[in-house]
Amino acid sequence: MKPKECAVLPLPRIALIASDYPRLEQLARRAAEKGDLDGIFLMGEINRAEIVPDESDDLRSLVTVGSWVTYCTNRGAPPGTVQLMWPEECSSDPARISVLTPLGAALIGLKAGDQMPYVVAGCLNVVRVQNVTRSGPNVVPLFRRARRGEPFDDDPGPTAA
Repeated sequence: MKPKECAVLPLPRIALIASDYPRLEQLARRAAEKGDLDGIFLMGEINRAEIVPDESDDLRSLVTVGSWVTYCTNRGAPPGTVQLMWPEECSSDPARISVLTPLGAALIGLKAGDQMPYVVAGCLNVVRVQNVTRSGPNVVPLFRRARRGEPFDDDPGPTAA
């Protein structure tokens, strides 16, 4: 009888923005030196990543620290939306996850449509990125940020009395 064969999921290409790279590398290296499996996983991802300029055209679709990511997993759970954060910026808010978690390390550097395997509690999971945004889900900014060369106008306009 022939052993059951498993499908091998190719790893997607990932990219890290230049301004995040030094901090990510230091964070992962320190965690990996302590034997932290998530740090080891993140270090592996950093080592195979392409480093892109902060002004890259692909930045809008790239999962970076601070991004809001809508994703689904192979576990049949409904899609989730989280904000990827630095470990010290995470609170008890379940919508914020650290880049130094299995899911966070799997998401960093991906683009919409990419899927990535990761391990939680000894179980292999696969995450698929559905959408990446820079602002929170269903959040409308109160003020539009001025573009370079434009004067900044913080006047919200007329208000009702």
